[in-house]
Amino acid sequence: MFHKDLGVCMGFKAKQRQSQILDIIVEKGQETVENFARNFKVSPETIRRDLCNLADAGVLRKIYGGAKRVPQHAESSFAERMFDSVDAKKIIARKLANIIEPGSTVFLDTGSTTLICAHKLLEVERLTVITNSLHIAQVLGQSTNDSVVYLLGGKYAQDNHETTGPVTIEQINGFQVDYAVLCATAIDVDVGVTDANCDEAQIAIAMINCANKIIIVADSSKLNCKAAYRVCKLDQLHAFVCDEIPAARFISALDQFGIQLH
Repeated sequence: MFHKDLGVCMGFKAKQRQSQILDIIVEKGQETVENFARNFKVSPETIRRDLCNLADAGVLRKIYGGAKRVPQHAESSFAERMFDSVDAKKIIARKLANIIEPGSTVFLDTGSTTLICAHKLLEVERLTVITNSLHIAQVLGQSTNDSVVYLLGGKYAQDNHETTGPVTIEQINGFQVDYAVLCATAIDVDVGVTDANCDEAQIAIAMINCANKIIIVADSSKLNCKAAYRVCKLDQLHAFVCDEIPAARFISALDQFGIQLH
């Protein structure tokens, strides 16, 4: 007969072993089932179960005969991203326009998704939009709905047509807005929202600190990925706007933190 206390003990040991397995993968990049089994003095089948559990959690990737570190997500150029997942981004834009109330104040950071969203936000009346994106400012500057646009100053980056740096952050700190609508390079349940660009991550963090509600707009290809620079933990969000319904584990995390899914 299987004793309850023994089961708890075995479960605890499995969690300890899996934590150590993950540490090894992070440090070495990848490792084999054979080496894990030898080092932990367990069977290869036990290690394979451990790797399956860790892969299901999204913290490593199984490969033939072992496992490897989940690669960090990198971004292509801004011009290239404007042609990626365009239909998905249009779905997100329509959803966002139904969330933002007329008369609101809104931060929009630089990104292909927020730029497509800006075209749809032209339909929302009396917005005050603060952005570091030249393209977004040009789009929303065409509004005929009594909207106002503030283009943040700072160091200009030609590739993304954006401003970043201390001057931009100082100007952000002069506002307190209803919504910060932000892009993401990657979103992971455990790590949170991350960005591949350090300067852009700092802009997003500054906007978060000066906003009442945080909305992340990202298509489904960004889910269960990690990039180099953390923007915020998942529990800081108020809403997540995506083109598709995420996997059950992601939805469970959103529900746990009271984050609205659109």
